[in-house]
Amino acid sequence: MSLMRSLNRALTATTGLQVRRAPQPAAAKPQAVAAAKPAERSAATYRCPSAEDLPTDRLLRRPVFIISSIRSGSTLLRMMLGAHSRLHTLHELHLGRMDVTCNNWHSERAMGALGLGRGDLEHLLWDRVMHRELVKSGKDFIVEKTPANAFMYRRIRDCWPDARFVLLLRHPESIARSWHESDPVKRPYDKAVTEVLRYMTAVEQVRTAATDACTVRYEDITADPERQMRRLCAYLGVDYEPAMLNYGKKSGADLVRGLGDWRDNIRTGTVQPGRALAEDDEVPESLRPMCRAWGYTT
Repeated sequence: MSLMRSLNRALTATTGLQVRRAPQPAAAKPQAVAAAKPAERSAATYRCPSAEDLPTDRLLRRPVFIISSIRSGSTLLRMMLGAHSRLHTLHELHLGRMDVTCNNWHSERAMGALGLGRGDLEHLLWDRVMHRELVKSGKDFIVEKTPANAFMYRRIRDCWPDARFVLLLRHPESIARSWHESDPVKRPYDKAVTEVLRYMTAVEQVRTAATDACTVRYEDITADPERQMRRLCAYLGVDYEPAMLNYGKKSGADLVRGLGDWRDNIRTGTVQPGRALAEDDEVPESLRPMCRAWGYTT
């Protein structure tokens, strides 16, 4: 019989009590420790490279960003610009959804000692990814067209102080109608209007802030593509090339589903006519201020 059992028998007989081993505290799980995140990670901190630091901090030079709402014709514009011998365009990258994390105190302190916060590391990653694609293409400048860029204009500008911006506008009702038609069951027209208005509001804010941007309308591209491509080429500092008007038939390898338009019109390789614009009285009340701001109504 063990000492503990003998002791408990004697205690029970005299006092009615027993001795029990104290429970041990649960050991922390290694994975839980590794997953812990400092509170300051909730906001990405970064610095803007100065003109002196830019050659060291960025591989990419003068990248081009298309700022537009969803369903504004940005994939068409991407294809036309990508047909130029000096401009490389690719599917939407969604840079703002890429995250860099230091998994422990040591790595975070090590990066901090280099003057690199979480946002700085994300910017380095963005720059490296885009520079890699540009080098592979053998061209001179890269063009990125994710619609969500409209919500992160300031950060893009802070990341690449020499970035250039092309603002692509389209009639607000046409945007809403196109977004609704892309999935009528999931997006009834009223819901589509609400969703695209968020994007258009962000684009308008960029239009106010980016005084050095080049603005082009989707309807002008479909009506007179050569004139608009000449305007854009002049802004980007490259010669106009007629191949931009017939960018060539595209396959699934060129158009990735969910990362831009992949439907039949864009696959044809040529500019297709735009849809008829809504009459003023057909435009929902919530879209009318944006129509006026963009010059689509009198």
